[in-house]
Amino acid sequence: MRYSRRMGFFRRTSRSHEIAPDEIFLDSSNLPGHNVVQFEGRVVQSLSNRAVLAVGVVFCLVAVAFAFRAFSLEVIEGSSYADISRNNTLDRTLVFATRGLILDRNGKELAWNEVESGTAASSSPFALRKYTALSGFSHVLGFIQYPKADSKGNWWREEFVGKSGVELAFNDVLRGLNGSSMVETDARKSVQRENIVAPPQHGTDLKLSIDADIQTALHRILSEKARTQGYRGGAAVIMDARTGEIIALTSFPEYSNQAFNDGSTDAVRSALSNARTPMLDRAISGVYAPGSIMKLIFAAGALNEGIISPEKKILSKGALILPNPYDPAHPSVFKDWTTHGWVDMREAIAVSSDEYFYVVGGGYGDQKGLGISKLDEYARRFGLGSTTGFVLSGEAAGIIPTPAWKAKVFPNDPTWRTGDTYHTSIGQYGFQITPLQAVRYVAAIGNGGKLLTPQLTASSTPQWTDVGIPDEHLQVVREGMRLAVTSNRRDATLNLYRVPGIVLAGKSGTAQLGANNEWVNSWNIGYWPSENPKYAFAVVFEQAPSASAVGAGHAVRAFFEWLVATHPEYAQ
Repeated sequence: MRYSRRMGFFRRTSRSHEIAPDEIFLDSSNLPGHNVVQFEGRVVQSLSNRAVLAVGVVFCLVAVAFAFRAFSLEVIEGSSYADISRNNTLDRTLVFATRGLILDRNGKELAWNEVESGTAASSSPFALRKYTALSGFSHVLGFIQYPKADSKGNWWREEFVGKSGVELAFNDVLRGLNGSSMVETDARKSVQRENIVAPPQHGTDLKLSIDADIQTALHRILSEKARTQGYRGGAAVIMDARTGEIIALTSFPEYSNQAFNDGSTDAVRSALSNARTPMLDRAISGVYAPGSIMKLIFAAGALNEGIISPEKKILSKGALILPNPYDPAHPSVFKDWTTHGWVDMREAIAVSSDEYFYVVGGGYGDQKGLGISKLDEYARRFGLGSTTGFVLSGEAAGIIPTPAWKAKVFPNDPTWRTGDTYHTSIGQYGFQITPLQAVRYVAAIGNGGKLLTPQLTASSTPQWTDVGIPDEHLQVVREGMRLAVTSNRRDATLNLYRVPGIVLAGKSGTAQLGANNEWVNSWNIGYWPSENPKYAFAVVFEQAPSASAVGAGHAVRAFFEWLVATHPEYAQ
């Protein structure tokens, strides 16, 4: 047998020889018999030089690549990777709490949270705040500021911050408590694992006493009427006369709280520069001369002081004239809005006789008046001149004109005169009140003397103080308010309140403004049902030209027509 072997560049031929059995590895079990047929084992041949050379080349290439990479990591990039490893391996990360929802009294969402969609680079690490698109809610709900981080991702403001309205007043309830997690990253800042160390405690949902349907309709109807009638703005409040819960609280014009929340520069600039001041919450921060709606308080005060009986009549001739001892040819004239003739207290309320209340407030002839000290006292008994205790910030206290006030405001003419008392007794001169104060005191007249603290959350525990006037005196005032609606007299002031399906009682008021009385505010206050009041309301339209102004009564009637048709459960 012959075979050939190739070695290098040479070829040689060798003669084969037979392989004997003893030249292989034998199975030990076969040794005794030495059975040449039963052999085990195999012939082992060595690798070729070419294969050995190929393996060696590959090994060398791998070794070189490994060495180069090691050199790059250790020498060229070593310091940078060392810094990354030292500083960013394990980091604490905020886990933001979800802010509580704001709901109306029926569970309708007014403010909620939405997770921003998009890429990881563009998405927010916290849920974004969203507000209802229903009109009339911006001032009540307010807006927030989000957490803020610097360019390196360090959070310098870690909390949601309420800036106005409910978001501010109930911030501690709504905000919750942030948690934290530990994030492990590799040298390339890829997240390897994340573990929650302290889970967030989400904010508590808040149910308001406000009815969203009532609020929206009240704002829509009144704001449109005010705008078309030339008024600068206005406000309206509806309150439960038994509990103090606010059913509606709206101001117009309003701003976009969503735009403020989102940080829209154009929206902020537009709102702040608007001459109609949409940022002003007129319901709680706007102060207005009340005009004739103050007659209700002073009528109750006069009865309580015993200076006049409900049945005593006073003649309204169209003006009350006071002699001027310093200039007899020019007496002081205090006009009524019309001639009413002889009117008692109930009639005087129904027709809003200025002359009657000049006399009741400041006295005339043999009829004693309350005087400015008592006017001040009774105004304060009904909560004027101070804030109501309402939870929203920015509430104004208002002004009750007194001799001390005049001396401070008019130092060049500090003397308090009878005419000043007359003007104060019909809600003019320096009087300033808020719509929230107005609804509070008219509710107290309706409910028998409980001056309620306005509440903004559902199912609140009523809180009140007593005005200290027997209900028999308040009943006379209530009868006058109902007579303003039912009387067939030509000078009755609230015939517009004869709305089928609801029994209203109320009082209107017109306050003159400007150096020449060129502007007016229009008020409407009252409650319903007349005999057992459940709800009180106050509406003010702000600053329209005196020559063309139409009172707020038409707008109020339109709202009550809507209420009867849409929510009869409230009208009963």
